[in-house]
Amino acid sequence: MKANAWVLPKVVLEAFPKEFLRKKKRRDKAIDMLITECKEMDYDGIVLESWSRWAAYGILHDPDMWNMALQFIKQLGQALHSVSFERNNGKQGLQLIYVIGPPRSEMLKEHDFGPADLWRLSDYVDGFSLMTYDFSGPQNPGPNAPMKWIHSILQILLGGTGKSHQNLAQKILLGINFFGNDFALSRAVEVVGAITGRDYLSLLDKQKPVLQWDKNSGEHLFFYSDDHHHVKHAVLYQSLMSIFQRLEEARSWGVGISIWEIGQGSTVLT
Repeated sequence: MKANAWVLPKVVLEAFPKEFLRKKKRRDKAIDMLITECKEMDYDGIVLESWSRWAAYGILHDPDMWNMALQFIKQLGQALHSVSFERNNGKQGLQLIYVIGPPRSEMLKEHDFGPADLWRLSDYVDGFSLMTYDFSGPQNPGPNAPMKWIHSILQILLGGTGKSHQNLAQKILLGINFFGNDFALSRAVEVVGAITGRDYLSLLDKQKPVLQWDKNSGEHLFFYSDDHHHVKHAVLYQSLMSIFQRLEEARSWGVGISIWEIGQGSTVLT
């Protein structure tokens, strides 16, 4: 029994995009399959990830393909909303949450999902899951999601004012990572990469480090040297303070949150 919780499984669209987006039969078949699955499994809708895949295939530099991509999301949203079910003593259409990556700068790149795309899809999508994490990586160790970066992304997407922008803000779900990173600060050895709450607590227990607060990024971190290579590591992980700051940022813009993902965090977070 779901009670008041909504269940929307994540679906990753991995079909070859040019062939998929250009052929109506394939698009219609995919939508029919998704709706059938929602009905049979009693789901409340889906969370769709496709934009990052389309960008990886390099199709979004083509304006025609870009428009086809947006049109497919519109078509999917309309189809899901047309299927009604009982929810809280009323009728409700199946929901569509769409996963979007953060634009890296005000000068949007050819594959960036920008504010104009938000507006074009706002009547067809019930929420936009904004992936505001993974700012740093093995080749450029650093914070997971600096506060200034998060603020600038929201400024790019929701920079306007007025009631219409407030309505759009309510559909944005600011991504908060419940994972962290353990970076080896030497390219001579393999990096550890992403870590979960269990890994983090194990490192705290073994290394007994001194936690440091980086006010520029709004994240806690610590350093240690591994026993095998004697290489210095930097570990960055969410804390109650860092999460509080991100919740306050979300509240100031009137946006919601999405967590990647429940179960990865430490017991303090979950």
